[in-house]
Amino acid sequence: MAVRSKKVNDTVFYTFCYVILVIFAIVFLFPFIWMILSTFKTQSELMAFPPRFLPRSFSLANYKEIFDTVPFGKFYINSLIVTTCAVFLQLLTSSMAGFAFAKYDFRGKNGIFKTLVSAMMIPFPVTIIPLYIMVYSLGLVDTYAAMIVSGCVSIFGTFLMRQFIMGIPNDLLEAARIDGCGEWMIYTKIILPNIKPVLSALGIFGFMSSWNAFLWPLLVVNDNRHRTVQLGVQFFSQQYGDLVHLKITAAAMAVIPIVIIYLILQKQFIQGITMTGMKE
Repeated sequence: MAVRSKKVNDTVFYTFCYVILVIFAIVFLFPFIWMILSTFKTQSELMAFPPRFLPRSFSLANYKEIFDTVPFGKFYINSLIVTTCAVFLQLLTSSMAGFAFAKYDFRGKNGIFKTLVSAMMIPFPVTIIPLYIMVYSLGLVDTYAAMIVSGCVSIFGTFLMRQFIMGIPNDLLEAARIDGCGEWMIYTKIILPNIKPVLSALGIFGFMSSWNAFLWPLLVVNDNRHRTVQLGVQFFSQQYGDLVHLKITAAAMAVIPIVIIYLILQKQFIQGITMTGMKE
């Protein structure tokens, strides 16, 4: 009887937890679902009262009008170029620095690492002016490089990689060195394959940060040739602020790629976060 009672209690408890989680999921997803459905509505339908959750008819007219009004295709290409390069460089620099801090002993290692971690406390707006002066002095204003340079290195990524790589046994690396592997081969053949989950997690973080960047691209880009999606949404909102249905559609177009990337890499993302230990 006691075992049966325990099973009943566990079933009631888990059922209650799942119900609560479903309610919270609906609450958090409802605004996003509403935004996506609103992209298929006309201006009059969107402003109607009482509001309708589902559009009367699903139409891609809003998307077509946006692409006909502003060069959103070019903005997408610019964002993809900047984000891809920034994420690749961030993963490369973070994994190499994390490998060095986790598996090599050199003078001042702990002090350098603590200084880097403490630098995370400095807000980005504080560094904007000196960073802009450096970019301007190098003649990189209105170029892809100006937007990429701010996201190619991540202190948080270095910290995340170090914590994960510390969990890789040193004996595995020593065995590889005995077999004649150089440090670069150890990095590419042993370290990288073992940190795929955390690479995916950092890749998602980096993609979100670079794709959603607004203030820095706004400072270093002055024309449509290098405008990103976020700048395109802001430019569109300024020019066509009274067209609410098109503003919502433009905002949705800026968000959808992030959702797609997360859905593709969600398994690796969750695994990378849960497996990243906080070692001293």
